[in-house]
Amino acid sequence: MRCIIALLLTAIPALAEVPTVVTDIPPVHALVAQVMGDLGAPELLLAKGADEHDFQLRPSQASAVADAGLVVWVGPELTPWLEGALATRAEGAASLALLHAEGTRLQAYRAATPDPEDQGTDGGTDPGHGGEDPHAWLEPGNAQVWLGEIAAELGRLDPANAATYQANAGAAAARITALDAELAAVLAPVRDKPLVTYHDAFGYFAEAYGLTLAGSVALGDASSPGASRLAGLRAKLEAGAVVCVFPEVQNDPELMTQLAEGTGARIGGALDPVGSSLEPGPEAYAALLSGLAQTIAECAAG
Repeated sequence: MRCIIALLLTAIPALAEVPTVVTDIPPVHALVAQVMGDLGAPELLLAKGADEHDFQLRPSQASAVADAGLVVWVGPELTPWLEGALATRAEGAASLALLHAEGTRLQAYRAATPDPEDQGTDGGTDPGHGGEDPHAWLEPGNAQVWLGEIAAELGRLDPANAATYQANAGAAAARITALDAELAAVLAPVRDKPLVTYHDAFGYFAEAYGLTLAGSVALGDASSPGASRLAGLRAKLEAGAVVCVFPEVQNDPELMTQLAEGTGARIGGALDPVGSSLEPGPEAYAALLSGLAQTIAECAAG
């Protein structure tokens, strides 16, 4: 009898567990959550209200990264604070840098040449600006590519549920297609309205929907604008060449208020390119893009 039981047990294949997944920012977390569906919930490192460019992992978060079955992040171009924790992971541990995924459409920053007067947070010029813009999730097509990559990697780690991951990714991609059409309709009436944003983070979104970006106050994520840059933007506003200026949720809006004062340019609501003000979850990606579209359209349409 014992021999029969032993044979039966060895004949039953071991069931792979759903991987524990850690993500860096809210839009990535939302995409992973949609792919995982009811099978599990990914962990989000960037807390609500935190700044993705100036973030430090808590010890518990570093441990979660070290122990995760899969880490999904944009890449070191956006969240370099995650590199150290990733380096502590076991050799061969799975991670997915979405910015480097095949099929991702990348674009350069729109204002890749910094003003010599633009100062970084350390008092020097901002060296992080230039080259490829990491805010690639703001183009819906990239998000759809990433859904497929996430599903493929989860399926590789958890073959028993590979079909479910693929089906979830397909359904999420279909929702993004519908969302894309809705946003295009919302933004179509304001495509020719010149806009100024706080920093150069909206190139993907502008290109996806044909928006007109007239400039940005700060070039990089770690820089403050020089006097000549502000003077040039102020001249555009005074000439009536800008309809709206937009602060951002992680920055003091006072500078944008001063820039627009007396020019006739309207001050829009605060934009949130990373969704740090949103409740995290599978719906956060759609909420992020819809929020950007509504905020831009409301101001630009007057």
